[in-house]
Amino acid sequence: MQIIPAIDIINGKCVRLTQGDYDSVKVYNENPLEVARQFEDTGLTRVHLVDLDGAKAGAVRNWKVLESLASRTSLDIDFGGGIKTEKDVSIVLESGARWATVGSIAVKDEELFVDWIDKFGSTSFILGADVKDEKIAIHGWLETTDIWIYDFIRKYMKHGLKQIFCTDVKKDGLLQGPSVKLYKTIITEFPSLRLIASGGVSSLKDLEDLAAIGCNAAIVGKAIYENRISLKDLQKFQAC
Repeated sequence: MQIIPAIDIINGKCVRLTQGDYDSVKVYNENPLEVARQFEDTGLTRVHLVDLDGAKAGAVRNWKVLESLASRTSLDIDFGGGIKTEKDVSIVLESGARWATVGSIAVKDEELFVDWIDKFGSTSFILGADVKDEKIAIHGWLETTDIWIYDFIRKYMKHGLKQIFCTDVKKDGLLQGPSVKLYKTIITEFPSLRLIASGGVSSLKDLEDLAAIGCNAAIVGKAIYENRISLKDLQKFQAC
């Protein structure tokens, strides 16, 4: 199972939220590049970069941070937050992201997102599924829909998407463990899907539990910044 550290950005700084609440911002480092290089030095090869300003504004905002990380590290970067237009997709990919993560548009405008898939290729995207009680949440987790996660995944797998990251908003930032039951159900339902678990990881045991059910990758954020999991710990896990 691949470990993917998260870097969430507000005003160009590395931050974390609790349950997607923008009033719960905690700044961990004012230099995201410094954080990314620490991950790279540890031997990690990928990073999950989230533009929280963009997610709230509905337009990509922190693409300069993406450009900096992409040009000054060797990390594979997936970038999400505020991707609402074809121009946004172009900016993200041209700024160095390997994948553009799309959530809200995939929910609200299927025709537009399918057009992007046709133009840029399905391998340029990761489907982002933020979930509350098995239903999709959008706009930086500020709005919950009535769309079941399973229907959402099934629809876009038919369009060639094979990689998805799923975040249980109720778990995110609380360090109370990931949604193992939810992920196990998704993996059982969609065995060919590359599932990236996100939210709630607080210990190496949580990562071991996710690996045991067949998760392909796990995003780790607050547990690193709060020193619940050390980068040395992640090195050991990667070697397992």
